[in-house]
Amino acid sequence: MRSLRVATFNLENFDETDPDERPSLDERIALMRPQIERLRADVVCFQEINGQEREGEPRGLAALEALLEGTNLEGAEWVSTRTQAGEVFDQRNLVVVSNLPIVSSAQIRNELVDPPEYRRLTADPPDTEARVIGIERPIQHVVIDVGEDGMQTELLHVINVHLKSKLPTNIPGQKVDNFTWRTASGWAEGFFLSSLKRMSQALEVRWLVDQILDDDLDASIIVAGDFNAEPNEVPVLAIRGDVESTGNGDLARRVLVPIEQTIPEPSRFTLLYQGQGEMIDHMLVTRNLLGSYRGSEIHNEILHDESLAFADDRKFPESDHAPMVAEFITV
Repeated sequence: MRSLRVATFNLENFDETDPDERPSLDERIALMRPQIERLRADVVCFQEINGQEREGEPRGLAALEALLEGTNLEGAEWVSTRTQAGEVFDQRNLVVVSNLPIVSSAQIRNELVDPPEYRRLTADPPDTEARVIGIERPIQHVVIDVGEDGMQTELLHVINVHLKSKLPTNIPGQKVDNFTWRTASGWAEGFFLSSLKRMSQALEVRWLVDQILDDDLDASIIVAGDFNAEPNEVPVLAIRGDVESTGNGDLARRVLVPIEQTIPEPSRFTLLYQGQGEMIDHMLVTRNLLGSYRGSEIHNEILHDESLAFADDRKFPESDHAPMVAEFITV
């Protein structure tokens, strides 16, 4: 038997900066590398990893590689979301880093669920017909062999997600500036569109989970990442598929369990917003993993609140999300 530690961590726009800008990458690494070391993770789902340009080379993940230097993840296998040209995205990549063999990987965006269509009411000029509401962020599906020392194959499906934030989607003609809406109706419609995008992603995640379970009802699945939704909000509930929601006991083996529930409630938060802790980063697992589950940690002891006045990145170079790690025992 051995331990398997799986983590999720939104690094908050992790990137290089211009020499005259703060925080520098070195400043960020000085604070965040100890966080990576503390996780002692075999597999990590990262969100918000930006790509860097190097002359004569495809855009890569130099900043993330620098962060992992000297940790147990240095030199590990990793897979990232990519553009159609095969490069990592300029911003907000999903990356899975693994010390165990990666068997396969895929990214999914509107392949299982068509993008929603909607006619904006408050746009100036208003839409004359419904238009496609683009989903910016793909879902990442990575299959990892967690078998003992290569002597046997035991597959773990890891689904890395970063659902749309709650920030309202821009509506043409409804913004005075980046922080000011022209009308309350415009703000409300922008908020609705962001919710629509988030739910479209959640549905695609749930559909993917069910496809995996259709092929193998005993498949081991972990859905981890930044859901931008708290435990009892609809996107999380939609992915979980609780029997209390479906009313169908025959679906019990398809339920995904939020293992953060084993963490004492006062410590159960990954983001601070206006002084209140919010649990918006999650790890949901198939029930067959509960027998090997040993516990979870959220490293939020010094998490800062970027929603407060003067709490900018120059003073708080680390991420505004706390990492979460879960431990399992594999045979």
